[in-house]
Amino acid sequence: MSEYLNKNIKTTDRLRWRLEVDHGKQTWHYLESNDEIKNWPQTACDRYWLGLSYNIVDGQSKHSPPKSALEAVYNGYKFFKQLQTVDGHWAGEYSGPTFLISGFVFSTYITRLSIPQAWKTEIITYLVNTSNPDDGGWGIHVEDHSNLLGTTLNYTALRILGMDPEHPVLVKSRALIHKLGGAIAIPSLGKFWLAMLNLYDWNGVNPVLPELWLLPYKSPLHPARMRGPIRASHLSMSYLYGRKVTEKINPLIEQLRLELFIQPFDKIDWSAAKNNVCEADIYFPRSPALVVTNTVSNIWNKFQTILGLREIALKKVYKLMKLEEFDSNYVSTCAMDKLFRLICAYHKEGPESEMFLNMKEKIANYIWMTPNGMLMNYYDGSQIWDTSLAIQAIIESGLANDPDNHESMIKALEFLDDSQIKNNPTYMNQCWREPSKGLWCFSTREQGWSSNDCTAEALKAVLLLQGKLDYTQPLINQKRIQSTIDTLIRRQHSNGGYSRFEGIRGYCWMELINPSEIFENTFIEHTYVECTSSVMTALRVFSKFDLVDHYVDDIDMQRKDGSWLGSWGICFTYGTMSALQGLSSVGENYENSEYVKKACNFLISKQREDGGWGEDYKSASGVGQYIQHSNSQVVNTAWALLGLMYAGYPFSEPIINGIEFIKSRQLPTGEWKKESFKSIIGKNCPINHSNYEFIYSIWALGMYSNLYESDEYYGVWEII
Repeated sequence: MSEYLNKNIKTTDRLRWRLEVDHGKQTWHYLESNDEIKNWPQTACDRYWLGLSYNIVDGQSKHSPPKSALEAVYNGYKFFKQLQTVDGHWAGEYSGPTFLISGFVFSTYITRLSIPQAWKTEIITYLVNTSNPDDGGWGIHVEDHSNLLGTTLNYTALRILGMDPEHPVLVKSRALIHKLGGAIAIPSLGKFWLAMLNLYDWNGVNPVLPELWLLPYKSPLHPARMRGPIRASHLSMSYLYGRKVTEKINPLIEQLRLELFIQPFDKIDWSAAKNNVCEADIYFPRSPALVVTNTVSNIWNKFQTILGLREIALKKVYKLMKLEEFDSNYVSTCAMDKLFRLICAYHKEGPESEMFLNMKEKIANYIWMTPNGMLMNYYDGSQIWDTSLAIQAIIESGLANDPDNHESMIKALEFLDDSQIKNNPTYMNQCWREPSKGLWCFSTREQGWSSNDCTAEALKAVLLLQGKLDYTQPLINQKRIQSTIDTLIRRQHSNGGYSRFEGIRGYCWMELINPSEIFENTFIEHTYVECTSSVMTALRVFSKFDLVDHYVDDIDMQRKDGSWLGSWGICFTYGTMSALQGLSSVGENYENSEYVKKACNFLISKQREDGGWGEDYKSASGVGQYIQHSNSQVVNTAWALLGLMYAGYPFSEPIINGIEFIKSRQLPTGEWKKESFKSIIGKNCPINHSNYEFIYSIWALGMYSNLYESDEYYGVWEII
């Protein structure tokens, strides 16, 4: 990861931090007293995520270089197994945007919540460590170029946390803000946050109309047609905009107005500022359709009081928010939505209300500690997803048959049993949700938002655990499995593909009115090659369906160069691996399919001299072509190898070279160090999926060992 560690910044005593888990929920705690430390010893898992030294593998900290892929797998899982938590899941970081932690600071400031001193210290540590040492700025994420959004929001957060404006970090970042024209040209998300902080005038923010929620659902503009997390954010933002929630003026706000702008605050033409966005922040230019939409929205906003609909709309919006929060057990859909809704509850009901207190309690679910300080995860984790993939990797490698690993697999099965959704959302119809009983979420059952691909991967893991291993109990019975299968089949789109959270309700043209300058293709649901592959392979493992016709959609999505573009992983490597895995489940391989042959040739063409593969997250944006990373990456390499092996690629030399690369990156402890981003959201927001180096390295090495180092191969399609 391209983080910039500042050796001089103050940190807390890392030996006092502990990770607590409960049914998947993961929260960090700082122990103040020595008695607490004595009664709650720090685990190897705690120390690993904090970046502390550890002696984690049965008293043996180092292994000799592995002689085979199987030995590398054994060493890797011996280490990775120690990171499994007591409730059976693998915890980890799922971070991306640096401005999430600044949003946390803003929401607690507006709602008068006190941030614990240890948290303050570590948030400051993280922001200082991730500022660009050259210009003092921040981008959307730690590998991004500095821009006005990241720099302004993180600068403001540091000032709220008490950092002196003459601190060297802030002096440098303030100079960059001024160089970029001042906060006046911050993108729409930044304008929204600053307006709530009284650092921007609401007249400079394009409307987020709550009245849209009064439209009949048949209207193509009804927000329920948006993708689930997007409409949830629209719901809370429309309330905040409709109420013009604004922090009271105080000396700090007055001082920040002087620091963030290059012109007097009271002289700014706010109406003209609405569409003023810094060039460094325009990743996806506004479409003409969005310009027209904003114009119409602004006209409506001037006259909406005549019809008296604003108050009616705001009452409905807040009621919907309360119903949604009840169904997500007040965890919310994602971090940004959690922060906005915390402010909504404070504004509407006050700090002692049940709604606000419930929202406040679940903030810690998103907070994560790293060697570089405290950040905020994009979701409340990736617990179910990571655990489901880890199980498949371990079973594919054959390590699940080792008696030393039985307890680990039993605990993982118990976690997936506990994590399956047992009931549909209570307010499913009122909130335009879909049935989710029998499905799984991305993070925890408590969060409540089911996902098609997460369900499919969890189902595969359960089927393997209960069907392949003779020492596990059938915790998830046939009735529950059948319920999952039936729901997945009902969720298939008419084109044969699968979306992520819900069915496709919106229209493609709605992407043209996406108001964000930093994310693309996130406004509505789409079908995705990786989601489709996950479901189809799960149904194949279930061994009940003739699936040949279902991959028409995936084949149609193949590009002329033989690749598929992934939407949730980086990027062409991940998409192509997913497609090849899915196609292999219906019998298509290198020998009998031109589609598969083209895909393999594409992957081979991207292999580097060191035997590895390395793709940059920027492949997802712009013209949409494969962009080489500056270095080969373990996870990209594992994906490419898995794709080739699923396809039955007949030439072994490239595969052997790739395996040797993964082995060469394995440390004597058995671990693989974190490298660059592995996942992506909205074509421009890469995500640090912190367990992928372990999961996919073990998976690729294990499959290779079965194919090339064993007399008998037990592939994923032969295990049930």
